Amino acid sequence: MLYKSRTRSKELLIMELLNTRMDLSSKDKQYYHSLQKGYEGEVLFDALTEKLQCECFILNDLLLNINNTNFQIDSLIITSEKIYLFEIKNYEGDYYYESDKLFKITKSEIINPLHQLSRTNYLLRQLLLNLGFNPQIDASVVFINPNFTLYQAPLNKPFIFPTQLDQYWDKLNTKPSKLNRKHKKLADQLISLHITESPYQQLPSYDYEQVRKGITCVQCKSFSISIEGRKCVCKECRHEELVTAAVMRSVKEFKLLFPDHRISTNAIHQWCQIIPSKKRIRRILNNNFNQVGVRQWTYYE
Repeated sequence: MLYKSRTRSKELLIMELLNTRMDLSSKDKQYYHSLQKGYEGEVLFDALTEKLQCECFILNDLLLNINNTNFQIDSLIITSEKIYLFEIKNYEGDYYYESDKLFKITKSEIINPLHQLSRTNYLLRQLLLNLGFNPQIDASVVFINPNFTLYQAPLNKPFIFPTQLDQYWDKLNTKPSKLNRKHKKLADQLISLHITESPYQQLPSYDYEQVRKGITCVQCKSFSISIEGRKCVCKECRHEELVTAAVMRSVKEFKLLFPDHRISTNAIHQWCQIIPSKKRIRRILNNNFNQVGVRQWTYYE
């Protein structure tokens, strides 16, 4: 049973917008693509866990704290007998394992995910003990990408490879599991402890003048949008979206990028660029937000 779903992180959402509206440095582009690839791998994993038939609670994307130390859990499955902890990696291409280290085939070393798994496992155990639980934890690194190969993979390490996942889920489904109030209490406590604002964000510096204004196509991210009656039409892919929906989406983007800026008719009119009528913007804002103030001091919450 999916008990906590996964969503794009605030950091990834902002990086997506900046990638569309700015010329990011090569370093920032690489970081954005790394975030995106990691999220895509986690979504692939989620699609598999949702097919589990055994009685369990699935908690995705937890950020927790124990003794002033934060730790991230990609996915956690609570069954009656064990807790399954998964570190998900969407690596692609050829790698090899040597002397407890992981290398790309080009011989460049990357961080061994087992070290991260060991840290997460230890901190999770401490947190569970503090909550009054002492379950057995089965921790694994999952390589989710079907185009991943690890040469010289040791047999005694908790690695799960793409070709092993079906067998792994089949085995988990055959294990008897009957959840009770204790398991639900644990799942609820972990969700209540989840930290929504990550301290690990590595956003590039930006300001209002740097980012490109305009409504983008929700499908292809193009700025080639024209207004045709009640619709925004993309000249690149011909995708259509109601003007109201496009403006509301643009307001969300504006709020995400500039949380300290007030939402006003003038601000959103300038942000959207392509809608000539301020009255149209004002009507959309009036219909979807609470108006604060009057005349030129009006803004929306």
